[in-house]
Amino acid sequence: MFQAMLSAILKIYDYLLKRTDARVRDYPLMQSPIQMTFILLGYVILVLYVGPRYMANRKPFHLNTAMIVYNFSMVAFNAYIVYEFLMSGWGTTYTWRCDLCDNSSSPEALRMIRAAWLFYFSKYIELLDTVFFVLRKKHGQVTFLHIFHHSVLPWTWWWGITLTPAGGMGCFHPMVNACVHVIMYTYYGLAAAGPRFQKYLWWKKYLTAIQLVSDFTRQKLNLLINKPNKSNSIIKNFKKNIPSGAFSGFPPKCKIFASSMSYPFSVTDQAF
Repeated sequence: MFQAMLSAILKIYDYLLKRTDARVRDYPLMQSPIQMTFILLGYVILVLYVGPRYMANRKPFHLNTAMIVYNFSMVAFNAYIVYEFLMSGWGTTYTWRCDLCDNSSSPEALRMIRAAWLFYFSKYIELLDTVFFVLRKKHGQVTFLHIFHHSVLPWTWWWGITLTPAGGMGCFHPMVNACVHVIMYTYYGLAAAGPRFQKYLWWKKYLTAIQLVSDFTRQKLNLLINKPNKSNSIIKNFKKNIPSGAFSGFPPKCKIFASSMSYPFSVTDQAF
């Protein structure tokens, strides 16, 4: 029985790999889900078991300088990701309605794939958020939702950009997410800079609201596109004109990789 189950799992695995988008296979970590699964499992073991035990009899590290560099580097990186999303469709040829995924090899489509991969890769860099918590002995910040967010989101995004062609409405979520991360990491960087910058952080109370509003907007858009009513002409035209095989066998819906767990934490996460 075990052998039959294993054989079935391997068949499904091979089937999924054959259906991955050939345009992303040469990017790092995109050849197989095994690599990223081991990285994320290692992350969970490190921050939940190895790290706390290592820090048990040690004083917290003072990492303000490193955190300032890290946070403002993330501001720049996420701003660049937003720019790439805009220049590869959202700010050029997209209609901001229900844009189709472009499964061609046009320069714009390949640029969108690169932007999607950059967003995916940024999720691994963000694992350092938790590493800073552990090294500073902020164990109260390493919650279940925090770990779930940082471990599951990269894992789901691997499938998102390999099984469904990148682009179209599927890239609306990461663009919005990257925009919010520009604001978030700006706050974290200023907060890490010390008390003299506290007077510039009066907008802290609005940050969680920004996160929630952006997530709510994406979820409402997801409902609009994936659960259309008969009067929705955008959806009817979309279904009528969708090219054959545009989603490689997936249902003819405009896919959005919106996650209800995108922001399972508030601005107190880095707790300076």
